Amino acid sequence: MTLNGKRIVVLGGSSGIGLAVARAAAGEGAAVVVVSSRQARVDAALATLPATAEGRAVDLTKEAAVQALFQDLGNYDHLVFTAGEALQLGPLAGTDTAAARQFFDLRYWGAFMAAKHGAGGIRAGGSIVFTSGTAGRRPQAGWALGASLCSAMEGLTRALAVELAPIRVNIVSPGVVATPLWDAMPPPAREALLRQLGEKLPVGHVGSA
Repeated sequence: MTLNGKRIVVLGGSSGIGLAVARAAAGEGAAVVVVSSRQARVDAALATLPATAEGRAVDLTKEAAVQALFQDLGNYDHLVFTAGEALQLGPLAGTDTAAARQFFDLRYWGAFMAAKHGAGGIRAGGSIVFTSGTAGRRPQAGWALGASLCSAMEGLTRALAVELAPIRVNIVSPGVVATPLWDAMPPPAREALLRQLGEKLPVGHVGSA
């Protein structure tokens, strides 16, 4: 139960939970590869990681790019998918369907394609870990899109755990975590929402990466 000497690929590893995962894995001696959509974000992440860390700028919504990434990476031990864009919250009547479809491009189809093209390079004893949220089980008004995504990701995880065995496939739903995913909201509204959600938790605050 050690990551020392393992190679970990973190898709969405330039900020938030993904960067925290990369730092923690590197701290245990893992060779980390962080992947993000922009080279500038990759470079910023690498500046906070050991010199052994690698980085790639890849559009994870493009299947050819995802396939090329894993062909270039070769073999590794663990795949972590934390990639995501800013949350889209709002009432159903005001939801733009085209934007809603795009919301799934990265968070669902990006994860699907990563598993499709990345599973073949995972060494014996390796794993895939996705991230999701609790909205699929405990949605609030205005969360139809987020709740749908969370439920879809949990279904995908269960199916792949069976299909890709003995590779372990799991999903982590940490609840509300204060990361840049919330930055699309105006700061006062964001802070008020995080405070309101935190007050409902036994610990009295939302999580941090």
